[in-house]
Amino acid sequence: MTDTLIKVDLDTPATQNEKVHNRWHPDIPMACWVNPGDDFILETYDWTAGAIANDDDASDVRDVDLSTVHYLSGPVGVKGAEAGDLLVVDILDIGALPGAEWGFNGFFSKQNGGGFLTEHFPHAQKSIWDFHGLYTTSRHVPGVNFAGLVHPGLIGCLPSQDLLDTWNTRELELIATDPERVPPLANPPVADTAHMGALSGDARDKAAAEGARTVPPREHGGNCDIKDLSRGSKVYFPVYVDGAGLSVGDLHFSQGDGEITFCGAIEMAGGWVHMKVELIKDGMKKYGIKNPIFKPSPIVPTYNDYLIFEGISVDESGKQHYLDANVAYRQACLNAIEYLKKFGYSGAQAYSILGVAPVQGHLSGVVDIPNSCATLWIPSEIFDFDIQPGADGPTKFLDGSVDMPIAYDQ
Repeated sequence: MTDTLIKVDLDTPATQNEKVHNRWHPDIPMACWVNPGDDFILETYDWTAGAIANDDDASDVRDVDLSTVHYLSGPVGVKGAEAGDLLVVDILDIGALPGAEWGFNGFFSKQNGGGFLTEHFPHAQKSIWDFHGLYTTSRHVPGVNFAGLVHPGLIGCLPSQDLLDTWNTRELELIATDPERVPPLANPPVADTAHMGALSGDARDKAAAEGARTVPPREHGGNCDIKDLSRGSKVYFPVYVDGAGLSVGDLHFSQGDGEITFCGAIEMAGGWVHMKVELIKDGMKKYGIKNPIFKPSPIVPTYNDYLIFEGISVDESGKQHYLDANVAYRQACLNAIEYLKKFGYSGAQAYSILGVAPVQGHLSGVVDIPNSCATLWIPSEIFDFDIQPGADGPTKFLDGSVDMPIAYDQ
């Protein structure tokens, strides 16, 4: 029987669990140790550690303290791992903790960081999603039912001190170019809300003052939000410290490419990950790897009929941008939202669908100056009604009587 090396109690604050942390720092003690070849299970909190409730009130999304996230289970030390190695992680299985078979999706208030489309959705909103085995539905977003592709939004290894210093330097320099921007250009260290695992006293305070926030992906992996990194995936992580220090969290039941709503997948209320680890000695040099590489899951939701929306690098105001794939993807998303509204969805419901359903995002062209072309692929089979264009025009299958809860800024 496989050992569960880290357990969580969803009714107990994550800050009381010494095998959990919410910053990246090389001084965080290993929560447990394994040998190459071992398989094991880690239980996880949701990324906010219970700040979002299963209810019809979005004030918790509006008021959430984003300096606390993400809560990660680990680090797991791997005996014999040294800087320069590759840590090979097989994700054998993932699931929801018993009694936590639900998740949430939301938009952050523009006053609390905003998101990808914050100019269009400036207020906090959320949708709750119930799990029915492989499938999920929402009382807040009717008319869709789809299979999930459960995956960790965040998984990676501890950075070295040199790598941590590099992160902090380059991100603080970026923030300085536009310190009042919403969303912010980056998230600097915040010591007060740092939970550094078993570190305490002066050692904890020193590490907390420089510990990197877990929000972005970086060279070590981290918050990459790759929906295809699911059960059956194999990931090759660069090792930067002795023992590697593998941590995981932010489990998603389902997500569209880009996690565009930021609180953006179906964030699982609590879950577990079954993993196996191996080592490739000196693997970073052998294979020229500085960022993780992975083999995707062989198990994916099978949807074969898509409606594909294009976007180019001309923004909502008509301003031309030069080969800007981010602008192009925004436009593809906005085009899809406007389309889905014709069938009776609110803009928020349509936006939520793009964040949680297994939509595909593609960069279709990045060489034809001045416009990048991005595409958003929506599987039409997830809807309870036909969304294809026709000569008679769209039929409103939803009457607007159900919408996502909203919390206006105080």
